[in-house]
Amino acid sequence: MKIVFLDRATLSPETTLRLPSFPHELVCHDSTAPHEVAQRIADADIVISNKVKLGAQALEQAACLKFIAVAATGTDSIDLQACARRGIIVSNIRNYAEHTVPEHTFALMFALRRSICAYRDSVKAGRWQESGQFCYFDYPVRDLAGSTLGIIGDGALGCAVATIARALGMTVLISAHKGRSGMGRLYTPFEEVLARSDIITLHCPLNAQTRGMLGAAEFAQMTRRPLIINTARGGLVDEAALAAALRGGQISGAGFDVVSAEPPPADHPFMALLDLPNFILTPHVAWASQEAIQGLADQLVDNIEAFERGAPVNVVRPAA
Repeated sequence: MKIVFLDRATLSPETTLRLPSFPHELVCHDSTAPHEVAQRIADADIVISNKVKLGAQALEQAACLKFIAVAATGTDSIDLQACARRGIIVSNIRNYAEHTVPEHTFALMFALRRSICAYRDSVKAGRWQESGQFCYFDYPVRDLAGSTLGIIGDGALGCAVATIARALGMTVLISAHKGRSGMGRLYTPFEEVLARSDIITLHCPLNAQTRGMLGAAEFAQMTRRPLIINTARGGLVDEAALAAALRGGQISGAGFDVVSAEPPPADHPFMALLDLPNFILTPHVAWASQEAIQGLADQLVDNIEAFERGAPVNVVRPAA
């Protein structure tokens, strides 16, 4: 079998990608531009892709393609309907980030809630010496203990965040995306989460139901001026509306690890927020602890070997 990895550079150089146990030819490309996709997968039996878009046109030309191993959990870059029509099986990675993403989520919470970056920058600028005393109070410092955390999404990552939050003494509200109801007594309605939370963190997939889930109308309902944390997908939030809400004081801060266009262009609304003390943008690295990436790589090869044995696992199917 010929295996083609379209974007090997999306896994860190320290990551060991073990070779599948069956006879194969492995071709690795660090990255693949859109115009290169069709040619590179034309004679592949198996394609590995993290973020390279695999659309219907390129898939139709890949006569040998039988299996796509997604080197991530999200599959929004894959045309699942086209795969289904062609009988191409798609598998993704699951539950590898149950430590790294929650830890990054709380790193953003702590940094914003305690104004860590703002104080660090002010010390660097000489403000401590200017103050003339042992401390100064230029930026707010708030505890997580006693605050209310709204979690949108109840998968493995949302549940892991909830466990940590309760251990820190936070009140936890869990909700599905807006428009979904009848979730049972353990869930809080979406609109109530917006109104009651001091911090809102997103842990849901990007799909037709969740795209643009937080926009101007939702920010207007956030009476407690919460922090907004997003380590899930950029498209979940109307980014221009978030920038306006932050500047207008409807929210007290925002910590994002994801953007709808990655890397963001120079004129992206978030790029104009980078000098604000209550905004943090990290480059989609919440998932990227060395331990997590190695676990992902190991599971990736497990998925490929399971397919070759005729017993594929972690299969992703198009929405009904």
